[in-house]
Amino acid sequence: MKAISVLGSTGSIGTQTLEIVCEFPDRFRVVALTAGNNLDLLVDQIRRHEPEVVALANRERVQELRERLEALEPALQPARMPELLGGADGLNTAAAWPTADLVVTGIVGCAGLLPTLAAIRAGKDLALANKETLIAAGPVVLPELARSGSRLLPADSEHSAIFQCLQGTPWADTARLSTGVPTPGLRRIQLTASGGAFRDWDAADLHKATVADATSHPNWSMGRKITVDSASLMNKGLEVIEAHYLFGLDYDHIEIVLHPQSIIHSMVELADSSVLAQLGWPDMKLPILYCLSWPGRLETPWRRLDLTAVGQLSFRQPDPAKYPCMGLAYAAGRAGGTMPAVMNAANEQAVALFLEERIHFLDIPRLIERVCDRHRADLTAQPSLDEVLAVDAWARQAVREAAAQLSAQLSALPPAALPA
Repeated sequence: MKAISVLGSTGSIGTQTLEIVCEFPDRFRVVALTAGNNLDLLVDQIRRHEPEVVALANRERVQELRERLEALEPALQPARMPELLGGADGLNTAAAWPTADLVVTGIVGCAGLLPTLAAIRAGKDLALANKETLIAAGPVVLPELARSGSRLLPADSEHSAIFQCLQGTPWADTARLSTGVPTPGLRRIQLTASGGAFRDWDAADLHKATVADATSHPNWSMGRKITVDSASLMNKGLEVIEAHYLFGLDYDHIEIVLHPQSIIHSMVELADSSVLAQLGWPDMKLPILYCLSWPGRLETPWRRLDLTAVGQLSFRQPDPAKYPCMGLAYAAGRAGGTMPAVMNAANEQAVALFLEERIHFLDIPRLIERVCDRHRADLTAQPSLDEVLAVDAWARQAVREAAAQLSAQLSALPPAALPA
């Protein structure tokens, strides 16, 4: 029986993790949950899983949650009421909860960085679904991992695929992950990408893209932010940086390949030129389950992959003109230091503005590039955690300012001069 803490339990990763727990009640139990503002779903999760502790990001809603749980009597007995916490300290306490064996980090964005660090400092193993832990703070996180002995098990489908391909090899020890040292015998990584919502669009038509267009993923069911990242291919750019930290390869040996069917989740080329791939239906539950069950595998009743039903697997190179965010991510990764944190924060803020329909889809890479260029002279090669958090906050404000300037410039133009 493995005790699980789920950070971001009401999000996509969190809900799928809890579905797995329900499918394997004799293998996993939930001891801690953290969430944002979806109290309806959270109350149902608490009633079903009876965790020891629950933390809300919004401290002001803790009392409301308490009252709603008390109203469940007798469904939830007082003896089984969880400890209720709130705010950043509460999230960190739940992340480092003593009885947890594994922490699933499903909080989206840089908001998940501090709770993840709290779990690492407590020596917990992590199923890492929060990209920003390594992307924004890789130089901070790697030494923390070395000190605590925590192991990162990648829960992203692409990095899980790489990790799975390396199992059974002499260098499969997870202690090699996130050390910054190249994984022995690993020559190249190919991260597969669906191409997102605009994979069949011409680059010239992207000026017509709406929020509804960008949040309609053809293969995967994901949150709105990551679906927009998929449409811009920023999600792959972020995964390139994450793969660099996880597996130690330089950026010249980490490639992105468009694979519309999303059946091959990534590939590795080994020293002798052999290429290994992990295949499966596009379903995040499989990589999450692998994290939960590692180093073993569990028998599931899930649908089996039928390649004859798939029919064909196709691949092509992504178009840099259509996906400028991909190039921005590679450039930030190669610059290193605080640049990935700035790029990531700028993207998060730009995507938020796009989802609020305050900027256009094509403004996302424009704003990211402008903010990264401003940061170049102030880049810190070996940042502290405080410096990472400071540049994160600066980049978000810089995007808001740049977006306001862009809006003012467009409003000053006569109608005939506005972009089509």
